[in-house]
Amino acid sequence: MTAKNRRILFRTRPRGWVGEDDMELAEAPMPAPGKGELLVRNLYLSLDPYMRGMMDDRKSYATPLQPGDPMSGRIVGEVAESNHPDYQPGEYVFAMGRWEEYSVLTGAEDMRKLDPALAPLSWNLGVLGAPGLTAYVGMAHLLGAPEEGQQVYVSAAAGGVGQVASQLAKLHGARVVGSAGDDAKAAFLTGQLGLDAAFNYKRYDSYRAALTEHMPDGLDFYFDNVGGEALDAALAVANPFARFAECGMVSQYNLSEPYGLTNLTQVNRMRITMQGFIVRDHYDLLPGYLAQMADWLKAGKVKYVEDLTAGLENAPAAFVRMLKGEKFGKQVVQIAEP
Repeated sequence: MTAKNRRILFRTRPRGWVGEDDMELAEAPMPAPGKGELLVRNLYLSLDPYMRGMMDDRKSYATPLQPGDPMSGRIVGEVAESNHPDYQPGEYVFAMGRWEEYSVLTGAEDMRKLDPALAPLSWNLGVLGAPGLTAYVGMAHLLGAPEEGQQVYVSAAAGGVGQVASQLAKLHGARVVGSAGDDAKAAFLTGQLGLDAAFNYKRYDSYRAALTEHMPDGLDFYFDNVGGEALDAALAVANPFARFAECGMVSQYNLSEPYGLTNLTQVNRMRITMQGFIVRDHYDLLPGYLAQMADWLKAGKVKYVEDLTAGLENAPAAFVRMLKGEKFGKQVVQIAEP
């Protein structure tokens, strides 16, 4: 074991878009577990849009970072040392951890043991983790699943959450349209995931023009990962009693002036049900979800794509790329080999 622990620290609060220089690589002494604690060798780190909000000094569901803090996020790791009765060296775990090579944990960080034979370990940060559960909550639980033949729109459909949400809607028999930020992502959505239609929103004058073309029968269910103009356009083309699952608003996270919605009157006119949600409020659903998703994956009913970046030192650049939508699939940093 090395004497130093490399980690990524939060350096400065970004104004607008996050830059790599808002984070820095640093070294700290190797931590040692105390009584009731365990030392975890981190293998994989999840990159997620919610982390951008933690960089701002404002009240949110996630505690804001302070300059000098280690960056935090979901990790998959291997127990290296343990003074905890429930965990033994060599076991693989999921936890809320930090961007570092080794972490001392107490077992209370939403930790759970992982079966390496079930699927690649990194998948526990995506389809078999919080992003997958997020898709399930928003598309099948929160407002009820879409009905057969209904018109469903998923924004940022090629991302870690969107790719699962889109396929769940297809499993329920809906017609599903996805949007993404380039042609390759749109082709992936129809070619590999089997969506009925997909579009690169950058090729249109507006989201509304794109939705009018691809959803001529209107919209019955919107799984929103983007907010802003995409949400405004979905409101404009919504059918009576449409359902809006508000998962995230990634288009707004780096703006100093948020987009002003113009179609909120549609909520009344179309009797729209709109519900925001946070996945951690629904962790009681995780065991059942994992069992069901494992069956779907094994049967080939759900496909999953991730993008791995190698090296902890490359995590800041990968995080910036993820926020800018330059990659598709679930974004994961591989810190070490299992």
